[in-house]
Amino acid sequence: QVQLVESGGGLVQAGGSLRLSCAASRRTFNMYAVGWFRQAPGKEREFVGAINPSGGKKYNADSVQGRFLISRDNTKNTVDLQMNSLKPEDTAVYFCAADPFGPGTEKSSAYEYWGRGTQVTVSS
Repeated sequence: QVQLVESGGGLVQAGGSLRLSCAASRRTFNMYAVGWFRQAPGKEREFVGAINPSGGKKYNADSVQGRFLISRDNTKNTVDLQMNSLKPEDTAVYFCAADPFGPGTEKSSAYEYWGRGTQVTVSS
Protein backbone atom coordinates (compact mmCIF):
# COMPACT_ATOMS: atom_id res chain seq x y z
CA GLN A 1 0.00 0.00 0.00
CA VAL A 2 0.96 3.62 -0.51
CA GLN A 3 0.92 6.08 2.35
CA LEU A 4 0.36 9.75 1.59
CA VAL A 5 1.08 12.61 3.95
CA GLU A 6 0.09 16.22 3.32
CA SER A 7 1.93 19.14 4.86
CA GLY A 8 2.17 22.90 4.55
CA GLY A 9 -1.27 23.95 5.71
CA GLY A 10 -1.84 26.82 8.07
CA LEU A 11 -3.37 30.24 8.56
CA VAL A 12 -2.85 32.93 5.93
CA GLN A 13 -4.41 36.28 5.13
CA ALA A 14 -6.46 36.79 2.00
CA GLY A 15 -4.20 37.45 -0.97
CA GLY A 16 -1.38 35.42 0.52
CA SER A 17 0.16 32.14 -0.56
CA LEU A 18 0.76 28.66 0.77
CA ARG A 19 2.55 25.67 -0.67
CA LEU A 20 1.19 22.25 0.18
CA SER A 21 3.21 19.09 -0.26
CA CYS A 22 2.10 15.49 -0.65
CA ALA A 23 4.75 12.92 0.17
CA ALA A 24 4.43 9.26 -0.79
CA SER A 25 6.00 6.26 0.86
CA ARG A 26 7.22 4.32 -2.17
CA ARG A 27 9.24 4.87 -5.33
CA THR A 28 6.45 3.66 -7.62
CA PHE A 29 4.69 6.93 -6.85
CA ASN A 30 6.10 8.17 -10.15
CA MET A 31 3.63 5.84 -11.89
CA TYR A 32 0.60 7.37 -10.18
CA ALA A 33 -1.60 10.24 -11.16
CA VAL A 34 -2.24 12.55 -8.22
CA GLY A 35 -5.25 14.66 -7.43
CA TRP A 36 -5.89 17.38 -4.89
CA PHE A 37 -9.28 17.71 -3.24
CA ARG A 38 -10.67 19.91 -0.51
CA GLN A 39 -13.57 19.83 1.90
CA ALA A 40 -14.97 22.81 3.78
CA PRO A 41 -17.13 22.45 6.90
CA GLY A 42 -20.64 21.36 6.01
CA LYS A 43 -19.80 20.89 2.34
CA GLU A 44 -18.99 17.98 0.06
CA ARG A 45 -15.46 17.17 -0.95
CA GLU A 46 -14.57 18.92 -4.20
CA PHE A 47 -11.91 18.53 -6.85
CA VAL A 48 -9.08 21.05 -6.92
CA GLY A 49 -6.62 19.78 -9.53
CA ALA A 50 -4.74 16.79 -10.90
CA ILE A 51 -1.42 15.91 -12.47
CA ASN A 52 -0.46 12.90 -14.56
CA PRO A 53 2.39 10.53 -13.66
CA SER A 54 5.06 12.31 -15.70
CA GLY A 55 3.92 15.78 -14.68
CA GLY A 56 3.47 16.86 -18.28
CA LYS A 57 -0.27 17.23 -18.05
CA LYS A 58 -2.23 18.97 -15.34
CA TYR A 59 -5.48 20.80 -14.86
CA ASN A 60 -7.38 22.66 -12.17
CA ALA A 61 -10.97 23.22 -11.22
CA ASP A 62 -12.47 26.48 -12.45
CA SER A 63 -12.65 27.82 -8.92
CA VAL A 64 -8.84 27.84 -8.59
CA GLN A 65 -7.78 28.24 -12.22
CA GLY A 66 -5.01 30.80 -12.55
CA ARG A 67 -4.29 30.80 -8.82
CA PHE A 68 -3.22 27.26 -7.94
CA LEU A 69 -0.37 25.36 -9.59
CA ILE A 70 0.37 21.64 -9.31
CA SER A 71 3.85 20.24 -9.76
CA ARG A 72 5.66 17.03 -8.95
CA ASP A 73 9.17 15.87 -8.28
CA ASN A 74 9.32 12.16 -8.91
CA THR A 75 12.88 11.95 -7.60
CA LYS A 76 11.50 12.90 -4.19
CA ASN A 77 8.11 11.18 -4.41
CA THR A 78 6.33 14.47 -3.85
CA VAL A 79 3.54 16.48 -5.43
CA ASP A 80 3.07 20.11 -4.49
CA LEU A 81 0.12 22.46 -4.67
CA GLN A 82 1.19 26.09 -4.87
CA MET A 83 -1.72 28.28 -3.82
CA ASN A 84 -1.59 31.97 -4.65
CA SER A 85 -4.07 34.82 -4.24
CA LEU A 86 -5.88 32.89 -1.56
CA LYS A 87 -9.46 33.78 -0.73
CA PRO A 88 -11.51 33.08 2.40
CA GLU A 89 -13.61 30.64 0.37
CA ASP A 90 -10.48 28.52 -0.12
CA THR A 91 -10.63 27.60 3.55
CA ALA A 92 -10.89 23.82 3.79
CA VAL A 93 -9.07 20.63 4.61
CA TYR A 94 -6.94 19.73 1.60
CA PHE A 95 -6.30 16.13 0.62
CA CYS A 96 -3.98 14.54 -1.88
CA ALA A 97 -4.89 11.26 -3.52
CA ALA A 98 -3.11 8.81 -5.81
CA ASP A 99 -4.47 6.80 -8.73
CA PRO A 100 -2.20 3.92 -9.83
CA PHE A 101 -3.96 3.46 -13.18
CA GLY A 102 -5.41 6.60 -14.69
CA PRO A 103 -4.01 9.91 -15.94
CA GLY A 104 -5.81 11.90 -13.25
CA THR A 105 -9.47 12.90 -13.17
CA GLU A 106 -11.86 14.98 -11.12
CA LYS A 107 -13.69 11.87 -9.92
CA SER A 108 -12.77 11.03 -6.36
CA SER A 109 -13.77 7.39 -6.91
CA ALA A 110 -10.84 6.96 -9.31
CA TYR A 111 -8.28 7.46 -6.56
CA GLU A 112 -7.21 4.50 -4.49
CA TYR A 113 -4.99 6.12 -1.86
CA TRP A 114 -5.74 9.17 0.25
CA GLY A 115 -3.87 11.24 2.77
CA ARG A 116 -5.43 12.45 6.01
CA GLY A 117 -5.54 16.08 4.94
CA THR A 118 -4.06 19.38 6.04
CA GLN A 119 -6.03 22.41 7.21
CA VAL A 120 -5.87 25.65 5.23
CA THR A 121 -7.51 28.70 6.76
CA VAL A 122 -7.68 32.01 4.91
CA SER A 123 -8.68 35.07 6.91
CA SER A 124 -10.29 38.16 5.43
